[in-house]
Formats: sequence, structure tokens, C-alpha cells
Amino acid sequence: MPDIDLYTMGQRARKAGRQLALLSSEVRDGTLREIARRLEGAGDALWQANRADIEEARAAGLTPALLDRSTLNPNRLAAMVQGCRDVAALPDPLGEVFDGKTLPNGLRIAKKRVPLGVLGVFFEARPNVTVDIGALAIKTGNAVIMRGGKECLRTNIVLVDLVRAACEACGVPVDAVQLITSTDRALVLEMLTMDDAIDLLIPRGGHGLQGLVKQHATMPVVYGGIGVCHLYVDESADLERAIPVINNAKTQAPSVCNALDTVLVHRAVAEAFLPAMVADLQACGVKILADEASLRVLEGADGLMAELLEPAGPDAYGTEFLGLTLSTRVVDSLDEAIAHIAQYSTNHSDGILTNTYAHAVRFVNEVDSAAVFVNASTRFNDGGQFGLGAEVAISTQKLHARGPMGPRELTTYKWIVEGDWHVRA
Repeated sequence: MPDIDLYTMGQRARKAGRQLALLSSEVRDGTLREIARRLEGAGDALWQANRADIEEARAAGLTPALLDRSTLNPNRLAAMVQGCRDVAALPDPLGEVFDGKTLPNGLRIAKKRVPLGVLGVFFEARPNVTVDIGALAIKTGNAVIMRGGKECLRTNIVLVDLVRAACEACGVPVDAVQLITSTDRALVLEMLTMDDAIDLLIPRGGHGLQGLVKQHATMPVVYGGIGVCHLYVDESADLERAIPVINNAKTQAPSVCNALDTVLVHRAVAEAFLPAMVADLQACGVKILADEASLRVLEGADGLMAELLEPAGPDAYGTEFLGLTLSTRVVDSLDEAIAHIAQYSTNHSDGILTNTYAHAVRFVNEVDSAAVFVNASTRFNDGGQFGLGAEVAISTQKLHARGPMGPRELTTYKWIVEGDWHVRA
């Protein structure tokens, strides 16, 4: 087990962050392009590390969802490369001066955008997150200390070494990006008390991790990553066009936090809509957990697979399935749909499929989620899809950021006050 000195890592991160914040956008963006170049040329070391991680994780009984998240393939590597280039191409958030004004006494005041400082990030699986976080930290002048899950440790070590080598080649302090290379869980508790070194903690993990952080963290925290996501099929929805939206939200990447978990269907269209929707989803291997009203409609329908249809149990709603399982419920009104979402949602990604403008407006106004969708898949709640290049997390809280956290969300501001030798009366 590697000997990890978190105090020293924190001090190095603090020093590196101060140096990084003073570098020009040309240097920081050039480093991201260098990371992309090195990723494109990543050799056997990366693939061998990932294969070894996956073999060990499979032998340890890792869930299919986490195995999928942990697996690298050429398409995912290409997306990591493009993500670095997309972040490099974004405007530099640092140094922006805004909300400026001159007071009646002649003082000139404004806000100037600056880095947060040092980020601490916990995450599971998904080695692309390692590169996304490193790239966004460099872009925004923040140092970062990461702790990934043991299921991707070898892969993450290779990726962070690559990022640090790109930093060294471009004149960026290498300790701006650090990885905890030990799986010792005691280090998590130690990191939670490092408020002298870490300015913001971002835990990307399940309820267990987030509960631990809430209990022990001594620094500000942004929570996110748990998504129980809903789509409501309104009585005025275009039923034919609703089916591919729902299929995309459920099956395009079923193991991620913005994948669909529950479909609510207005009773007026349930008989016409549910059999077609379920047949389409079952063709992709999706198991349906149906409430009594849904079952009454579906049990008499032709062409459905009984083995992929079950009554909804007590855990059918409010569960993030992270796989090919979906729950359905028939509701009598928009009010009932909104009430269901208020009870079971994690305020991540929820949407309405409707052709009634007033219903769309009510849904947007009354559903209190980080991203609310009208006639669109929940899979769009993503930093890249929102034009942010990448994200460090999807925040489901209201302070300091909400939704995908891109470059702007990884900054804060300071007040700049200029006077003419002013004294306060």
C-alpha cells in the first residue's frame, strides 16, 4: 500500500494553485491541447491498465453498471480527447470584471472572477472523469486532489501521469493535478478535515459516500451525481415522437446519473401509449416495473415479453436503477405528476412531454430540479451537451452551483475597490 502524506499533498496543491492562477490563458489552454495530443497517442500502458482493472473488478463482483462505467474503449477515449479541446476553446473565465459601478462618493467597485483555489474530488469508476476534472481545473486556475474508486486505480494512475507530464511540458506546476494512489478508506476521513488546504469538496458517489461527507466534512461541499430522473407523458403529448425520446433517455447510457428511471403517463393516453412504449423498450432489454393501472393496460397487450414485466414493488419509485430497469405509473393529472416528482426525485433531471404550452410552463415553474426538460431526453443534462466542454460534476443543490459544473462554476469572485485616497466619514 503506498504511503500517502495528505498534508504534504495539500500544501503542494495550495502552492501549485497559486502559481497556476497567475499563468496566462494561452499557457493553460495550450496544456489542455497537449493533454489531448498525449491521449491520442496513449499506448498499451493505458489499455493494459484498464483491462487489469476490469478483470479485478469483475472478479470482485462489481455491478454491471459500474463495470460499464469503468471500461475504456476507443470511442470513450476519443470523447476525452475532444473534451480537452472543447474546454481549451472556451472563453477564459478568469479575470472577467463585471457588475462594475461608480458610487456617489466616487469609489469605483466591481467584481473580478478568480479561481476557487484547491478542489478535492471523490468519484467512482468512469476514468474519463479523471481527465475532465484535471482539464477543468487547469482551465480555471484551480489545483485539484482526486481520489477515484479502486475499480479504476491503475487506469487513473496512467491518466494522471499523462496529465502531469503535459503540465510539465507546458510550464504548468505538476502538483496542480494530484491523485491519491491508495485505496485506504482512512484517507477519505482524513481528507474530509483538510479545510486548511481544500477550498471545495465535490463527492461524486452514492448515498453512502455523500452521507459520510455530510457527517465529517469541515470545508464547503457541492453534492451531486445521484439522479432519480422522470419523464411525464402529458395527455397532449405527441405519442409517436415521445417513444424515441424515452428510449434514448433510458437506453443510450443506462448506467449514468441522467438516465431515465420513471415514466409517468396521463390516464387519458395510457391505453394508446403504454403498450407501444413498453414494446419498444423491451426490444432493448429493458425490464418494466408497472403500477396496477399500467399492468391492467399491459397484460392484455400483444407482443410483450412477460419476463420483462413485473408489478411495481415498494422500491420501484425513488430508485436510481443505473441499468435496464424502468418503472411506470399512470397519473390522473399534471398535478399528480408534479407531486410524484416532488416526492421521489433527487432534483437532478426531470421532464415533460407535451404539446400544451401552459402545461410546459407549469412544469418548468413547479418542478424544482437542477435541469428541467420540455420535449427532450434527460440525457442532455451534461456539461458537454450544454456547451461547457466538460463537467466536474452535476450539482443537485442550490449553492454554490447547480447542474453541470463547467469552467464558470469552478470560479468565484473578489470585489475590486478603487478610490482617490478615499477615507470613510
